[in-house]
Amino acid sequence: MLSWDHSPSLALMQRERAWVEVNLAAIAHNVRQICSLLADRTALMAVIKADAYGHGAVTVAQVVLRAGATWLGVATIPEGIELREAGIDAPILVLGANHTPDQIRAIAHWNLQPTICTPQQALIFSETLANLDDRPPLPVHLKLDTGMSRLGTPYQQATEFAHLVHCLPNLQIASIYSHLATADDPDPTIMNRQHQRFESAIAQIRAAGINPPRLHLANSAATLANANLHYDMVRVGLAVYGLYPADHLRSVIDLKPALQVKARVTQVKTISPGTGVSYGHQFVADRELRMAVVGIGYADGVPRNLSNQMHVLVRGQRVPQIGTVTMDQLMVDVSKVPDVQEGEVVTLLGRDGDHSVSADDWAKTLGTISWEILCGFKHRLPRIAVSQASTPASRSA
Repeated sequence: MLSWDHSPSLALMQRERAWVEVNLAAIAHNVRQICSLLADRTALMAVIKADAYGHGAVTVAQVVLRAGATWLGVATIPEGIELREAGIDAPILVLGANHTPDQIRAIAHWNLQPTICTPQQALIFSETLANLDDRPPLPVHLKLDTGMSRLGTPYQQATEFAHLVHCLPNLQIASIYSHLATADDPDPTIMNRQHQRFESAIAQIRAAGINPPRLHLANSAATLANANLHYDMVRVGLAVYGLYPADHLRSVIDLKPALQVKARVTQVKTISPGTGVSYGHQFVADRELRMAVVGIGYADGVPRNLSNQMHVLVRGQRVPQIGTVTMDQLMVDVSKVPDVQEGEVVTLLGRDGDHSVSADDWAKTLGTISWEILCGFKHRLPRIAVSQASTPASRSA
């Protein structure tokens, strides 16, 4: 469970070596922007799995529900239980597959709504629920595999799958859905093929006399790319947190990144030409330079492979990181920033003055995706909720 402070005082921020700031106003803004794309009949499910992509699940859930989301999506049962224990009563879809009796009983007890991926899972669910006293049928969401080749029953078998679940006494179909594999690709060929497969499967299910009350297909990219994919609900994760799933979708709506990562300078020193820095001496000074040690490292979520390939912001200036990123600390060259002192704030992700560093920047350098960057910040970094960009003093008192 992440530690939070909703009214960060200067004293608190000064005693933290490193922290994550989450701009709650930005998250609310993003939700409103997403809702502006949706028809009245289309609900927004905010996907807050993986602790809301590192932003803090409970607080984010409260914000997105106030801003216009009506459903929440999680990956695991414990993620759903955390929200229930916090008093959140909105519908929660567990996107991952679960099928053991203990898992099923937990889903029922905590009023979660599971994903059913196979006929075998449906039978286990119904049999387990039959042993629970006096409860109505459990709402379940049937997942079809239309081309992601991950979870779900093959779309060609959709009618038989839906008919089986429809006939089971302890289950009630709440929705049928699928997941798109290439919605972030400017070439829509594969996405359109999946869409056609989904449409065909749903038509056959309806022809068999089964009318699912809700259909959903679109993730963040599909929500931004094509209104024909919205159906009755969209499942949006990354865009809620202010990042675009693809560059070609940046003009669709205005998103504001909600997460900033900051740390403090813990020591400043001058090193001579020829001095090696950090493990392996992967950086050797070619001149006298002023170096600041910053209290954050790969144990906090700064990828070690960014060593000597990243910049941070100090007093609104971009400065290079030097040497190997270590478990708890990294080093930066502050030669061009006069009189840097211990206790000053360094922005690793976020904006300072006219410059910014984004999760997209890190992802491009590493050859990965921004989702992975956001989810990588560890729980030993406290999350500090802010309603606007905070500007803590640059020097300790």
